[in-house]
Amino acid sequence: MRLVTPPGVFRPISDSRMLAEALRRETLPAGARVLDLCTGSGLLALTAALRGVRDVTAIDVSRRALLTVRLNARLNGVRVRTLRGCLFEPVAGEQFDAIVANPPYVPAAGDELPRRGLRRAWEAGTDGRALLDRVLAEAPAHLLPGGRLLVVHSSILGFDATERALEAAGLVFDVANRARGPLGPLMTANRELLEARGMLRPGEGEEDVHVIRARRPEAAAVRA
Repeated sequence: MRLVTPPGVFRPISDSRMLAEALRRETLPAGARVLDLCTGSGLLALTAALRGVRDVTAIDVSRRALLTVRLNARLNGVRVRTLRGCLFEPVAGEQFDAIVANPPYVPAAGDELPRRGLRRAWEAGTDGRALLDRVLAEAPAHLLPGGRLLVVHSSILGFDATERALEAAGLVFDVANRARGPLGPLMTANRELLEARGMLRPGEGEEDVHVIRARRPEAAAVRA
């Protein structure tokens, strides 16, 4: 894969590559539709397109990110539909076989989300869940029967809260990929803040990162 990340576009790091690996392993139906939320450089959209998915949509709030996705799609000889907006807003009423999301999840000093600049790619409110919780709550309406959501999750945000949110959304879930390792540079930069809030133990230098797979049950979807 050829991937260009110009200034002002967040460069994919290990969690995005974990998510891409999980997506490559998923069995998708013929004619699958795939949605990539918070696409950034388009790594996940390109991963789907390069494995043969013809209907791929990438969404981001950043115009520069979407221009980058179009460039990367052209460099790799694939087609990706790009839409600008916040999370599911640009695809109201649409459903997909797979949704992949690596939303911003770094806890910030306050709850107001940045409206411009590169910080939009990682800041997610005081608990880091401002966008994650929206993805979990809104995904079921955009999943076809049997469709699945793949989303990145850090242990710093609390796995229990995410499990409760998925159960409330009526999704069946497991862990598609996992890794434990040193805190990334963004979490490290916020270490004092995280320790003060009890999200990180004093001196703790590692986190667990999971790719959570949540599926919309076919029977439940038919009844709905």
